[in-house]
Amino acid sequence: MFIGLISDSHIAWPEQSWPSQIKEKLRGVDLILHAGDIWIPWVLDELETIAPVLAAQGDDDLESDIGEDKRIVKRQVLSYEGVDIWVQHIKPRYAQIDPSYQVNYYTVNRQAQEVIVPPDVIVFGHSHFAEIENFKSTLLINPGSPTLPQYLPKLGTVGLLTIRAGKVDAKLIPLE
Repeated sequence: MFIGLISDSHIAWPEQSWPSQIKEKLRGVDLILHAGDIWIPWVLDELETIAPVLAAQGDDDLESDIGEDKRIVKRQVLSYEGVDIWVQHIKPRYAQIDPSYQVNYYTVNRQAQEVIVPPDVIVFGHSHFAEIENFKSTLLINPGSPTLPQYLPKLGTVGLLTIRAGKVDAKLIPLE
């Protein structure tokens, strides 16, 4: 399974500049996951000319703009080839992935007694900073923004996730 990753596209109208490099870099993927701040469904339609698309709703994705698009939910929970994937807009705190993790003498409220089974991969956005990080057994990947990396109006990055025989490989791809 070959998955394209994108986040924080921040496209306000179809005529706004859509980098052609996005299609070039994501060509050949089986699926595209968008981690939010889509702004308008046209972005997903454009990505869907490459491969099927699923998305997480970003904090800037107003329901009045995205409507009831079935491709967009608060958090996508997926499984491919035995690899569990969450797609959400904001990076979870480590304690949300592993309730036993302690930070600065604070622990997760255990009153709910909810058992959290962390996924193998979490795709997120929001910060506009591309990163790949391993936390315990979870791979966290932020593909950055293709149009506004580090909040600068220039070409940014997308990500690629390869799943083969239960193994995961992630890469960040510059659009320049």
